[in-house]
Amino acid sequence: MLSGSWEGLTEDQAVVVQEELRPLVDLVGPGPSAPATVAGLDVAYSPGGDLLAAAVTVLDARTLTVVDSAVGVGRPAFGYVPGLFAFRELPALLTALDRLRTVPDLLVCDGHGLAHPRRFGLACHLGVVTGLPAIGVGKTPLVGTWDPPPGERGAWSPLRDGGDVVGRVLRTRDGVKPVFVSVGHRMSLANATAQVLALTPRFRLPETTRTADRLCRDALSRTEHPD
Repeated sequence: MLSGSWEGLTEDQAVVVQEELRPLVDLVGPGPSAPATVAGLDVAYSPGGDLLAAAVTVLDARTLTVVDSAVGVGRPAFGYVPGLFAFRELPALLTALDRLRTVPDLLVCDGHGLAHPRRFGLACHLGVVTGLPAIGVGKTPLVGTWDPPPGERGAWSPLRDGGDVVGRVLRTRDGVKPVFVSVGHRMSLANATAQVLALTPRFRLPETTRTADRLCRDALSRTEHPD
């Protein structure tokens, strides 16, 4: 089940896969403190939801310029079930990762890792399957409660769920709503937070997410409206 080939799985079977893979997650890390390259991963869907484009952009961690990129276009591999999005998106994301010329030092997913109902979100799944350090950066929370962090950039508060700290609510811009950071694989939460801050010098979302978002939307548009 590490291959990402889950076509035909039922919802219950997918949950079993998550439960089987979850013990493989390394939540300690500490992970790379000064990665040379950082990859952003994102997925765009057609209006009808029957087509998706997965994009991976690899950035030079120092300059935040894109040094490599790839896309995978296809049909969602699983139904629309909250908490099981990885099964929809992972096959196309793995296709895109396989097409890269560069093996990134860190994966930054537009989604969640430990901050998931079963503590195994997309960033965990990607990390376990690829073996690469991975973190999740969500625009909105999937689980948990938190106190608003102070208003200045770099401030954070714990994201808690069921008595566990599953991530951090991080302010990446002064006075702008925060993002939700969680460990995916082979990273510590403190290091994940530091890497997200390094990737957000100007905007709320990491440059990895912003570049991958543009690429997957462009790829989807080309597929739907070829010249």
